[in-house]
Amino acid sequence: MSAPEVFQLSFGPLTGIAFSPDRSQVAVCPNSNEVLIYARNGDSWDLKDTLAEHDKLVTAISWAPNTNRIVTCSQDRNAYVWTHNGSAWQPALCLLRINRAATCVKWSPNEDKFAVGSGARTIAICSFDEENNWWVSKHIKKPLRSTVLSIDWHPNNVLLAAGAADAKAYVFSAYLKGIDSKPQPGVWGDKLPFSTIAGDFKSPNGGWVHDVAFSPSGDALAFVAHDSSLSVVYPAGPGEPLAAHISVRLPSLPFVNLTFVSESSLIAAGHDCQPVLFSGSSSGWAIAESLDDPASSGSKPLTPHATGARPSGGVGRLGNNEAFNMFKAADSRGQRGVPAPGGAPTSAGLTPVGSDGLLLTVHQNTITHVEPYEWNSNGDVSKITTAGRDGRLVLWTVPAGKGGLAGKMAGLQV
Repeated sequence: MSAPEVFQLSFGPLTGIAFSPDRSQVAVCPNSNEVLIYARNGDSWDLKDTLAEHDKLVTAISWAPNTNRIVTCSQDRNAYVWTHNGSAWQPALCLLRINRAATCVKWSPNEDKFAVGSGARTIAICSFDEENNWWVSKHIKKPLRSTVLSIDWHPNNVLLAAGAADAKAYVFSAYLKGIDSKPQPGVWGDKLPFSTIAGDFKSPNGGWVHDVAFSPSGDALAFVAHDSSLSVVYPAGPGEPLAAHISVRLPSLPFVNLTFVSESSLIAAGHDCQPVLFSGSSSGWAIAESLDDPASSGSKPLTPHATGARPSGGVGRLGNNEAFNMFKAADSRGQRGVPAPGGAPTSAGLTPVGSDGLLLTVHQNTITHVEPYEWNSNGDVSKITTAGRDGRLVLWTVPAGKGGLAGKMAGLQV
């Protein structure tokens, strides 16, 4: 497996990220109210444009691959659709009609509407109103009881999956009359008027659902929760019991994001700072391997090059206090204690820590974004991209032909 490509786009968290259709540009939010668009230039990314319309932190970005439109949402309770007029990006306001922060956004497969999750226990399904030249929304509310943390569209452009802080994953109908054609009957149902619940699934131990994802066919739904679980659901048809509901209890810290790379494999990543490949079917799912093998090399500094010597001691009277240093190590590096001279620190999670206190993984903090980057000829994902709270953007090659536990389990530090 080839080495990952690593780019340091920010020294703080990346709270939103989306690639252009040809992957030559990337839009990111460096934990602020602005969206920065970078253009690929060899082995680096150069700043090209800045989208500045939001008043508060931008929480999510989605870039439509066919229409080349960008939609952003923010804690200011607004969403904007950005269209390039040949020289600059022009924003169009969307009337979300929510009273809490917008948390996630995603274009539908046909790119004629998009969905916005929010802290108002509401999902806004937005479409364009040509008469008034703005985007309007229609709400899905019941039975949501808490913040919507993630959304994903079914390939049929009608069904929408949502993960919420009420420890449930939902599948709703987002059918809009006049925009969508009548969906074909499938395993999720045959009659799907707007806001119909096609399914709701609880996490194994009540952890809030961080992310949801449909399989490429749409016949399976996977979600990860804060109780360190991965669940994959296979519906059998309307009115029928589930064909399978598989829950994998993980030895790692919770995953935060996931994406299918084929019908029988998916990649999840989160607080353990390394993307993990799972393989399976309706008969069962299991870990195949980690895409990041910490044993293959030493620790990776947060910045590509050293920016100066680190001070050996703290500042003020607490600088040489053993208890203070122990708390500081646990807070900033996830270490259980300050290592003895010459010894390797121990990790509070499952990701090992080097003798210099840095993680042995490429990412040095939680991975908050995973999405396909490149596909092969048969439609399976051949490369993925990850981004996280360390400000890094990383491109990974997906191993081909891995199944079940045949992968190199040594790559996953457990």
